[in-house]
Amino acid sequence: MKNKKFHKIKEEIRILGVDDAPFPHHTKNRVMLIGTVFRGGTWLDGVLRTYISGDGKDSTEKIIKMVNGTRHKGQIGVIMLDGITFGGFNIANIKKIFNETEIPIIVIMRRFPDFKKIKKALSRFEDHEERWECVLAAGTVHKIENKEPIYIQVHGIDLEDAEEIVAISTTRSAIPEPIRAAHIIEAGVETGESKGSA
Repeated sequence: MKNKKFHKIKEEIRILGVDDAPFPHHTKNRVMLIGTVFRGGTWLDGVLRTYISGDGKDSTEKIIKMVNGTRHKGQIGVIMLDGITFGGFNIANIKKIFNETEIPIIVIMRRFPDFKKIKKALSRFEDHEERWECVLAAGTVHKIENKEPIYIQVHGIDLEDAEEIVAISTTRSAIPEPIRAAHIIEAGVETGESKGSA
């Protein structure tokens, strides 16, 4: 599927930001994912929720189902993920999410991934090669200068458009507001009170 072309990116482009809730290390229990629907980086329009298996393999399908099932879908211009690993090493396949939702993906990372460390951590899984292929499939990591330098991966969208959307949606911290808000909401719901910053 070809990249989505944005003739003009509006300040109030609808963005779905997805992050996972706090969870015990190496948990096999279910982990909550929260999605926040934002207009740019200023207005929260909605909150979505789903659950995945800790260290499982269902994050891709659960995100697709969450997106395709929401009444907001027709308005969402881009999906932002806080990394590609959720609930431990439940790795999201961003190509499949784009192909099955037809919404471009921007992966947000605060630091450049330590791929050597990730590959070593995946070695404990029987299907470690399959999981590693999913990591590689997310593509090139790009450093962008936002309020602070952050790193992104993209699929279904040109890098220049992704950079503009990240800039538009970064209003209160170094990371885009849809991701920041999802982090705060899920931490509060899961633990009773959010702590620290996103």
